[in-house]
Amino acid sequence: MTHSIQTVREDDLADLLPLMRDYCDFYEVRPGDAELLALSRALIEGPTSDGVQLIARDEAGRAVGFATIFWTWQTLAAARLAVMNDLFVHPDARGSGLADALIAACAERARGHGASSLGWQTAEDNKRAQAVYERVGGHASRWVDYELPLESAAAPSSSTQPEKYPPAGEAR
Repeated sequence: MTHSIQTVREDDLADLLPLMRDYCDFYEVRPGDAELLALSRALIEGPTSDGVQLIARDEAGRAVGFATIFWTWQTLAAARLAVMNDLFVHPDARGSGLADALIAACAERARGHGASSLGWQTAEDNKRAQAVYERVGGHASRWVDYELPLESAAAPSSSTQPEKYPPAGEAR
């Protein structure tokens, strides 16, 4: 099956939102639709400073996957780093090679932005994703992730997070 992968634009958001919702549901988190769309719009507006989202469509034009890349720096490498924060393929498109294609597209965008590497995280028990990551040449790092949740006075009341939620940068 042939897929097209493009940078998300405003007119893609109606198709992207259900995929983002499915991704969040998998991790049992419930950010509001307005917050998810605000994230996407920030990336549309700041592709060189913040990052980019990619949307994958099948031959019929249906949205079947997405990835989100954020730009940062890594002192230990003294280089720019791309973080693939999200990777999601709709269940109907799994096994089609789309995850590999999305990762390749993320790597291409990262190279184009001057990143020296593309990093990401996944849940320890997500063996299917780990098999994909190893197949495309990724390797598990030796780092242990920590997270410090921050309370925000501006936190929207529609967003609810379970007591334990996946760390930032976790891809599925």
